[in-house]
Amino acid sequence: MKGKSIILSISLLVACHSMLAVANGDKHASQQKEPNVLVIYTDDHRYSGVHALGGMAVQTPHMDQLAHEGVVFDRAYLMGAFSGATCVPSRAMLLTGRQLFTLQGQGHEIPESHTTMGQTFGEAGYETYMVGKWHQDNASLARSFDGGATVMGRGVYLTDHFRMPLWDWQPDGNYTRDNAYLLTYDEAGQEIRRPLTKDDKKCPTGTEADGPHTSEIFAREAVKYIASRRSRKPWMMYLAFHAPHDPRQAPKAYRDMYPPETVALTPSYMPQHPFDNGHIFLRDEALAPWPRTETIARQQLADYYAIITHLDTQIGRVIQALKESGQYNNTLIVLAGDSGLGVGNHGLLGKQNIYDEDGVHIPLIFSGGAISQKGKRTDALCYTHDIFPTICDLVGIDQPASANGQSMAPVIAGDTAQIRDYTYHAYRQHQRAYREGDYKLIEYVRAPDETKKEGVFEAGSRVTQLFNVVQDPWEMQDLSPFPEHRERVAVMRKRLKEKAIELGDSKESVSTQFDYWDYYE
Repeated sequence: MKGKSIILSISLLVACHSMLAVANGDKHASQQKEPNVLVIYTDDHRYSGVHALGGMAVQTPHMDQLAHEGVVFDRAYLMGAFSGATCVPSRAMLLTGRQLFTLQGQGHEIPESHTTMGQTFGEAGYETYMVGKWHQDNASLARSFDGGATVMGRGVYLTDHFRMPLWDWQPDGNYTRDNAYLLTYDEAGQEIRRPLTKDDKKCPTGTEADGPHTSEIFAREAVKYIASRRSRKPWMMYLAFHAPHDPRQAPKAYRDMYPPETVALTPSYMPQHPFDNGHIFLRDEALAPWPRTETIARQQLADYYAIITHLDTQIGRVIQALKESGQYNNTLIVLAGDSGLGVGNHGLLGKQNIYDEDGVHIPLIFSGGAISQKGKRTDALCYTHDIFPTICDLVGIDQPASANGQSMAPVIAGDTAQIRDYTYHAYRQHQRAYREGDYKLIEYVRAPDETKKEGVFEAGSRVTQLFNVVQDPWEMQDLSPFPEHRERVAVMRKRLKEKAIELGDSKESVSTQFDYWDYYE
């Protein structure tokens, strides 16, 4: 049976921990057999943004510990997006276990026919709880969880981690500007809440002197929930941080850890992307001027590392709360990022691309006391939408029929090395990629004015790239022009088009102005 050995391992661990709890006089712990589940989702957090994974200079001791004590998927990817806000479809894929081309539109709305992770665990007898960022519709939020604490992303956004509009959990899903608030410090330094006003302008002007950081707020609420648990029911929490999404703000103590002049640039640093990738002029790319000089790139990277290290500290608080409350040994922790991020790679700052580190390569760790495998790393190819089915398998509940991802539990158990033999990626109507074996093909198309005139498509531009992603993981050496790779490019182009048909990559299945394939030929 798929995942049978890993489920058995978790069951044996839970039984051992329960017997230990009884021996220590903790009768409450002995009543619960099912493992708790904590899903931590970070924002714009690329794979190399965890030190233990990418070996970069960013300090992430708590995330590193999760990696050392759990199972790391070194080749986990976002399938893609049809929105510049790639976190929207990423979250929809995570929460429903559905691949990109089977979401509703761009993923803003989760229809009732797409059963969510929270619903699934609730129906299995879990108490479900949500803290942090929600990027989908209010109705799906309300039906997915029994309760929650601080929520963000319900329509008002000041682009400031220290001045973030927040909402208390609303069981009816009624989030409006009228019940939004800011957390600030008064003259005595005490935290207070106040309503939003017309004077609260968008822009990153806040500091730690103005109010708590979003990462601190969300971690605090998660800790409160964990510490207050008295029920014998197992729980599932979705803890969605906004960090390290821009603006890359962190308290001064964390910024001081990364003097920009000492920060090493990544191997794929470039002052400017070598060509128009179809969507190169947008908000994310306007965060710094062109060209991205070394000074600019070092500052961006220093700020990125600082907010990640601050986030890591908050994650550490949550893990400590689990340990202090005696729940760590019976909790499965899943840590994942929603997308990659450029931050100077290939001359890009944002995530609107399908390069690995810049756009689609994510950290993915299964850890916590309820997983028996320790210190395991795997090269199994997988996607964001495989996480939900995997968690279901690991804790022994049925995934919903609406989920079409694949469980990685057999990989974790050691029953197989791979569940997929390729990955396919898409960004809007501009970019497609196909990865198989050691190689990855990226194809770009761009129409002159992005419009369809009387059924006739004007000639635009097309660019091909081929990378050996095993030898060249930062995707620096384009192999497509070389004669010895001509046949490989042809074969991979053929397979790219075949997989597009198989996966449903067409303008009928996604919300976009025109079909990539109209221009590809």
